[in-house]
Amino acid sequence: MLVKRLGRVAYSEAYQAMQDFTAQRSLETPDELWLCEHPPVFTQGLAGLAVHVHHAGDIPVIATNRGGQVTYHGPGQVMAYPMVNLQRAGYFVKEHVYRLEEAVIRTLAHFGVTGHRVANAPGIYVRLADPFAHNALTGPATPGDPFKGLGKISALGIKVSRHCTYHGLALNVKMDLEPFQRINPCGYAGLQTVDLFTIGVNTTWEEAAEVLASKLTPLLSP
Repeated sequence: MLVKRLGRVAYSEAYQAMQDFTAQRSLETPDELWLCEHPPVFTQGLAGLAVHVHHAGDIPVIATNRGGQVTYHGPGQVMAYPMVNLQRAGYFVKEHVYRLEEAVIRTLAHFGVTGHRVANAPGIYVRLADPFAHNALTGPATPGDPFKGLGKISALGIKVSRHCTYHGLALNVKMDLEPFQRINPCGYAGLQTVDLFTIGVNTTWEEAAEVLASKLTPLLSP
């Protein structure tokens, strides 16, 4: 898998580039992983509902063809866009999502943080009270509040075209979290969003991106 570090790039530019790459690739085209960050932007998934955006203010809202609802991207957040030929890799979409989440969990573990999955809510979450605790989430979710005591640190949404994936995941490192309060993150009212810095991990965007890439590439390669 070829890893490309794009730096800060406008979301619309990256979105178009991913679509172009996927449309033009052949069966022999190597898979690629793009790492970047975006200027402030809200993005809506295919099923995105306007009601989940409370007040965008001066931040643009862009409709996309990925799965999921609305989320926010901005400086200090690592965007990882894996373009993977699933047919060649030998696994399916559900497994691809699992591997993306697993890469985030392993990245968090590198920094001593325990990441958790929540059933039917793609992405990775941490315990707000003790993000460094290693005990697993147990028992059924709290009725009416499956995210009680949790904060979301990584969101994901993908698109598959011609057996090839694009879009990907976001890992919050050290960013302005205020814009998340303008939306229902991923369609969940009241869901708290956190980054590594707010839970006690002071690292750079560059280090987090490199660790994430080192976890993603072996998990996603055939």
